[in-house]
Amino acid sequence: MLNNQDFTHNRASFLGGSDIGAILGVSKYCSAMDVWLEKTGKRVDHKDSFALRFGSFAESFIADEYALLTGEHLIEHSEGLAHPQYSFCVGHIDRFVLEKKELPLFHSDGGLNAKKLLECKTANHYSQSDWGEPGTDAIPLPYLCQCLWYLGITNLSEIDVAVLLGGSDLRVYTVTRDVELESLMFEKAAFFWTEHVQKDMPPKPQSIDDCQALFQRASIGKTLEASSEALELIRKLKALESQTQVEEVQIDGIKQALMETMADAEVLTYLGKPVITWKAPKASYRIDTKRLGLEHPELVKAYQSPVQSSRRFVVKDLPEELMPYELILEEKAMEGVAL
Repeated sequence: MLNNQDFTHNRASFLGGSDIGAILGVSKYCSAMDVWLEKTGKRVDHKDSFALRFGSFAESFIADEYALLTGEHLIEHSEGLAHPQYSFCVGHIDRFVLEKKELPLFHSDGGLNAKKLLECKTANHYSQSDWGEPGTDAIPLPYLCQCLWYLGITNLSEIDVAVLLGGSDLRVYTVTRDVELESLMFEKAAFFWTEHVQKDMPPKPQSIDDCQALFQRASIGKTLEASSEALELIRKLKALESQTQVEEVQIDGIKQALMETMADAEVLTYLGKPVITWKAPKASYRIDTKRLGLEHPELVKAYQSPVQSSRRFVVKDLPEELMPYELILEEKAMEGVAL
């Protein structure tokens, strides 16, 4: 029997279909770290944008157009459905495609009368290349994971994805159940939930943004002495930054490793000298309204709120005695110094 509950209001209490792509590392817009911060209550996102509002508004239109195009009978059910084995894995499904129009959604035993599911999406013209031939399962990978998530929860074999591209092109794709991939996906989700969310242990950062989010607050004045491994990373970083053509991903990878080493430390030193600083600038203050300052200057402080900016990661020059001789020669040559 499906666990049919209202999971709408507290996203921190479950993993949803929009989370699994990030947990698996296939989302361009969200990482496993973002999901962990949300589920552990360390970040409360009030997600609101034109694209999100339009997607929500367009859902009914897309569902109606799908019904006209296919002749299928749809039913909406806003409550979340939980996985029969993993109760923290929940699906909020856009529409259910009924076997027959007059049937209720659920059997008396809690099973579904639906023959398949429908997921409604919107996308702009610029993302058109992410979508393959209509009728296939060639959809963006995060959406594919989301579809498999819903099929695993409902125990159904098929889900259609109706996408409105650029506001004028409606396409329908079909994803069929893959039990082997589905099992692996739910195992990964269960590990993430039990080992990271429930134990309040962050996943390994996968980017500089992850490091900035995880180590957002520094321990003021904390200093860490650099290890030989950290010094070697700094040397590599300085060498890469001196090159005219270099892959940014290499530089970002080294910076990420150094950030993980520093964690909440503000300064990394070698022989007592700072080689990296990673500090947040002083908080700035914003007045809620200009009028308040003009009419009631004595109340300005009461309407100020600190705004915490991201910590600045600054790599300083190493002393020459710590630099490879070849790099010293190269730098001197660029400065026009004869040796």
